[in-house]
Amino acid sequence: MKITFMLLDAFTIDGTVRSTITLANELSRRHQVEIVSVLRDKDAPVFPLADRVALSALTDTRPGAKVRWPHAGRARRLMDEPSRLVHPEERCYEYFSAWTDARLTEALRRPRTDVLVTTRAGLNIAAARFAPSGTVTIGQEHLQLGMHEPGILAEITEWYPRLSALTTLTVADREDYERLLPRGTPPVHTIGNGLPERLYPRSRQENRIVAAAGRMVWLKGYDLLIDAWAKVVDKHPDWRLRIYGEGPRREEFRRRATRLGLYNHVLLMDATGDVEGELAKASILALPSRAEAFGMTIVEAFACGVPVVGFDCPRGPREIITAGRDGLLVPPQDTDALAGALTRLIDDGELRRMLAAGALASSERHRVGNVADRWDRMLAGLRAG
Repeated sequence: MKITFMLLDAFTIDGTVRSTITLANELSRRHQVEIVSVLRDKDAPVFPLADRVALSALTDTRPGAKVRWPHAGRARRLMDEPSRLVHPEERCYEYFSAWTDARLTEALRRPRTDVLVTTRAGLNIAAARFAPSGTVTIGQEHLQLGMHEPGILAEITEWYPRLSALTTLTVADREDYERLLPRGTPPVHTIGNGLPERLYPRSRQENRIVAAAGRMVWLKGYDLLIDAWAKVVDKHPDWRLRIYGEGPRREEFRRRATRLGLYNHVLLMDATGDVEGELAKASILALPSRAEAFGMTIVEAFACGVPVVGFDCPRGPREIITAGRDGLLVPPQDTDALAGALTRLIDDGELRRMLAAGALASSERHRVGNVADRWDRMLAGLRAG
């Protein structure tokens, strides 16, 4: 079976890109797999891609890249025109253009694959519109339904029923999409993201470090974490908080930490390509998100034997963390409760080590081999149908 994954940009650092490449690498042990990237501006992907996985791009903006004759003039003209295929409320609309419209339409009408998996709303809708009926089309939703704006939500309602299947990262998201779409059109499956099959560094639970990782944006709640950490530091001034990531609110978070007198206690670290290596240096992962589609950082922390303390925010965390077994959950956006839970694990080394052992055990169900098994079962059913 040939499986084609379509990404907006396979050459950037992004959670969807990382999880897609991880899954593609694993499925390529069992099937013929390729990744098609709408955009390309680098020579190679950031995340390791197995030699078995073919990689191509529909548009190439690398310096010196040439569009093959006779399309060069048309490409130059259309690159400056806005997309009419993708709805302006698509969260990455700015990266689409009239030229990507042309290339996407051509690729989707003649996909040359058995299974086409698209990975964001704009691509899912385009696949539903243009892919031939003989191709199994699977739309992946990495966003909660409520995060879509009304205009693109209307297009989702119109076009998603034409997909062969839709996958979500959580059961709660699946239930939302099932309520929105006509019954059984398409069938909606919950399949989370997977951990690559390899050895992970292990936390020794000795370093006085709490880690957090992800984009520095409002949704991730690092302002709430910094407020909570001010309370933790009062009792444990020898512990440090390290927040890894980049984003538009980085400077705002730095100023907040400084204003609270935490300039020696909160370290804003650069984004890293070795998330697990940095997590293994910590003893606790903090997850202060206001909402999480899945929470891949939770699973990565589990694989390193790091328990998680987080808000019981909508969707992902409550389906991954088992409170009292591999972490602790507190009411959403309650900074006092977050500070209390962090302090509890700092004070109680025995409890922390027990949760660390539980985290390691919990990580097994998220191994990409197990995730790929679920994909195979879904694909077998779709092909048979």
